[in-house]
Amino acid sequence: MKDNQFKSLLKKTQAKAAQVKKPSKQAYDPTLAATRGTDERDDSEAKEIFKEMKRREF
Repeated sequence: MKDNQFKSLLKKTQAKAAQVKKPSKQAYDPTLAATRGTDERDDSEAKEIFKEMKRREF
């Protein structure tokens, strides 16, 4: 891999890693969303783990 290609790949991966993932809160009813407190749990990693577990066969 040439130096220029390596540098461009490095910039691309750094930019992708710097992006902040916004957690998606599922609100089934607008009144529930209005009365819900500010819960700052980040379940994105747990969701990814469970998604990977679903793909595997046991």
